Amino acid sequence: MKKMQTLKKNYEFENVLKQGKFYVGKQITIYIIKNKENKNLFGIAISKKICSAVKRNFIKRKIRENYRLLQENLKQGYSIVFLWNKKNPIDSANFHIIKEDMIELFKKAGLL
Repeated sequence: MKKMQTLKKNYEFENVLKQGKFYVGKQITIYIIKNKENKNLFGIAISKKICSAVKRNFIKRKIRENYRLLQENLKQGYSIVFLWNKKNPIDSANFHIIKEDMIELFKKAGLL
């Protein structure tokens, strides 16, 4: 299994969030910007104000697994940041809804 390349530094997240295009779904929002590498980099940001660490990690696992399943079909060379929509309660986080949301947003962005 290939290791997923992630955004780690704060300036990397800021660059994508400030300069990237965003697409809003039911449960997640994605910011996308072209990078200079020939691989996709991704990051997940969920505010501490939304919920506890346990629930944030639960959502991150769902997003990470869905991305892993879809990454082979995506165009390469992009930095992607996933955000959880604050309007949605954490209890509504569902693996299949997140997957449908990701597919729809990637199609809108032209990556799928």
